[in-house]
Formats: sequence, structure tokens, C-alpha cells
Amino acid sequence: MVTTPYGKISQLNYRKAEKIKMLICDVDGVFSDGRIYLGNQGEELKAFHTKDGFGIKAILKAGIDVAVITGRQSKIVSDRMQALGVPYIFQGQEDKISAYQSLLIKQKLTAQEVAYIGDDVVDLPVMQACGLGIAVNDAHPLVLQHADLITYTKGGFGAVREVCDLLLQCNNQLHTTQGKSE
Repeated sequence: MVTTPYGKISQLNYRKAEKIKMLICDVDGVFSDGRIYLGNQGEELKAFHTKDGFGIKAILKAGIDVAVITGRQSKIVSDRMQALGVPYIFQGQEDKISAYQSLLIKQKLTAQEVAYIGDDVVDLPVMQACGLGIAVNDAHPLVLQHADLITYTKGGFGAVREVCDLLLQCNNQLHTTQGKSE
């Protein structure tokens, strides 16, 4: 077992994490708690945690690429991800595996160099195809059963940051990360 700031993970999963060059994230239930707030004028609101934003900026600075693949289409997601500097944003994806495969080709990555974090059954194909499939703590039970790694933190409350910190730890950059919350 390897100790992380959040708890222990297996040696096998730590070795998998050491190979990661790209983190792909779902959005609803991962970056957010999965709830969607609708206003009287039809506006849609989501809450994003600054811890996750800091983590994304930190791994990008450390040379680990980031992408999001989400089934919903939202200007809020575009704005948030662009503010964080996420270069690859795929929205409205019913078939997430196609977006995943195009990223592998475009970035010349192997499956073992990619981690994916998700929360629901639509995430399973990518989770099972990549090198490190991660489920947030409060993911659907089937996703939890098939994940290589389960975060200690719930989606929308720093689960993405937990994964980012693991990747930074694997690259000996966890204690040298600087910047501001986003």
C-alpha cells in the first residue's frame, strides 16, 4: 500500500498512476455534485469546487494533459474549463468512447497513459478502456464495482483534486505546487 494525503491505495494502482500523461474527467457528478439548478428564467447553474480548479491547473503546469468528456452540453462547462485552461472539451457526447479514442490518436497516447474519472454507467466504457479507471466515492454502485480506484472524496467536493494530487505525488511535485485557487 502507498500512502497519499487522502488515504492508502494499492501499489498496483500507484504504479498505474505513475504512467498517466492525461486525465480525462466527466463533469456532472465529478466536477459538480451532479445536481443541476434551474432558475425561473430557464438559466442553468452548477457549483464547481475551487479545490478541483487548483488541482487541474497544477497538473497542467506539471505537464499532465486534461480533457473533459460529458454527455450534457452547457456554456457553464465551456466557461469553467476554459478558465482552468483545459484544452480538450467534448460536450454532448452520448458515446464517450469515440471522444476518448480520438484523444488517444490526436495526442499519440496509449491507453495505459490515460486515467478517467467518472460517476455513472455511461462512464464505464472509457473507465474500462483506459489505464486507470477512477470512480468518485459516491458513484453509481456498478461504477464502483468496476473502478480500479475509488476516491475518498465525493464528486463535486474535491474528488478531482484528490486525483490531481495523486498524479502530482507520482511525479514528485505534490509539495512544490504553487498558484491560486480557481
